[in-house]
Amino acid sequence: MEKIPVEILGLTASSASNGAYALILKEMHGNRRLPIIIGAWEAQCIAIELEGIRPPRPMTHDLIKTIIDTLGSTLVEVNISELRDGTFYAKLVLEGYDVEIDCRPSDAIALAVRYGAQMYIQDSILNDAGFLPEGESDEEESDLPRQQQIQSDEPPQPPKKVSPLEMLQHKLEEAISQEDYERAAQLRDELKRMEHN
Repeated sequence: MEKIPVEILGLTASSASNGAYALILKEMHGNRRLPIIIGAWEAQCIAIELEGIRPPRPMTHDLIKTIIDTLGSTLVEVNISELRDGTFYAKLVLEGYDVEIDCRPSDAIALAVRYGAQMYIQDSILNDAGFLPEGESDEEESDLPRQQQIQSDEPPQPPKKVSPLEMLQHKLEEAISQEDYERAAQLRDELKRMEHN
């Protein structure tokens, strides 16, 4: 399975869930993005480190880093390795140890930013749960269909009846364009349920 390097694109407050945040990860060599819904405390732990703020007492992730350092190791990488029943799973890889440590993605990322460690997502997870922002693609798209539509002399067609699946897809695109990533994640999951039924 291919691991895709990602970086943090941003943290946004959730409008739908009280106290929740959407952590947006972006692949480093592409345009796909992955929103992960995390709690306010986890978001704060990540944001504090990204902003370079030093709390007066060590936070839990600072303590874990101190323990790892004291044991003579370092965090090599974080791998978001699985998506099961709508829940993401991550692994920590420590230098000098032939073991991967199970971890919540929010905790793994909070440690990764403290170490400057590389973060990865399995390609299959990005394919299943990721999205492309409206107007972007992995490959260059042709303008031919739009040009054909503009130059067409045919009379306009009556409006096409929209299926519930197409309507949901349209709502998903709207949520992405408005950067409402939590709503987009919910719609994406609903789309997947409809497609599998």
